[in-house]
Amino acid sequence: MKILITGNMGYVGPVLVNHLRSVFPESVLVGCDLGWFAHCLTGVSKMPEIALNLQWYRDVRALTIDDLSGFDAVIHLAAISNDPMGKDFEDLTDEINHRASVSLAEKARAAGVRTFVFVSSCSVYGAGGDSPRMENDRLNPLTAYAKSKIDTEVGLQKLASDDFNIICLRFATACGYSQRTRLDLVLNDFVATALSCKDVNVLSDGSPWRPLIHVSDMARAMEWALTTGGENFITVNAGSDIWNYQVKDLAHAVADKISGVSVRINKNAPADKRSYQVDFSMYKKLAPRHQPLVSLEKAVDSLIDGLISNNINLDNFRNGNFIRLNQLRAHLALNALSEELTWL
Repeated sequence: MKILITGNMGYVGPVLVNHLRSVFPESVLVGCDLGWFAHCLTGVSKMPEIALNLQWYRDVRALTIDDLSGFDAVIHLAAISNDPMGKDFEDLTDEINHRASVSLAEKARAAGVRTFVFVSSCSVYGAGGDSPRMENDRLNPLTAYAKSKIDTEVGLQKLASDDFNIICLRFATACGYSQRTRLDLVLNDFVATALSCKDVNVLSDGSPWRPLIHVSDMARAMEWALTTGGENFITVNAGSDIWNYQVKDLAHAVADKISGVSVRINKNAPADKRSYQVDFSMYKKLAPRHQPLVSLEKAVDSLIDGLISNNINLDNFRNGNFIRLNQLRAHLALNALSEELTWL
């Protein structure tokens, strides 16, 4: 099997590539990434891309049908990857996350690719109400990032056929240690704050719900998507029901693991509308052998161990490489990137 992985040089990519190399040792794995965050390594001396057969330093917006010829599958990770970046780059979030994604799928279909795996997000549920959200429930995107994911799903559905299967994985919020760890994700941020400051400061009242999934379990879900049969087009919530947590529970789970850590919750904070529980029963039914294996406790332990054992400097970490928006802003300030976020 020959697989193209876009956006492989981010947070999830290294974990995914290592997993695919393990389960499909004879596969041909090709990465495609502009390398915005290639230097944001954590705890490794070699580039994680050594597990690939080939790395393209290219913009997914510029890929052609000829480039995609010969591939069996595309896993499309490349995106403006969170709400803060989406807010700063709203037009580009639509261009890259939505329009370029649909265009890539069109080219993949024309090139004879059989499977297209799109990495979507449970953030499409936004203000989700009191009951866990299912795939066919009403969507309520509150950010440019979430809207871009919905728009892409809609565009992709029109392209599916007997010869072109599309699987949209609506992932819960990622967490866990990676060879390019991000600390702008809720659980990862709490662990870094606890280690650096002995304090977890919850800016909300702690009540919003968030479903989470460990990066290694995300990789297992994408493995499943590559091999599943059935419908030509499917959108599925990827995660586990037991990983629906309120933010305050995540903060206390971290504090319980690190001695001397206090939790501060802003009980007077305005309500955070981004609150949603998610129903993962469809994924459990469709992918019984690929259910999430990592518990919240193990995820916290692995983050603590990874950050400490690799001597990751957490001083003032919110201004460093671990926050992806910082990196884009730094590249722009150095005139290294154009306004279209391409290298100059």
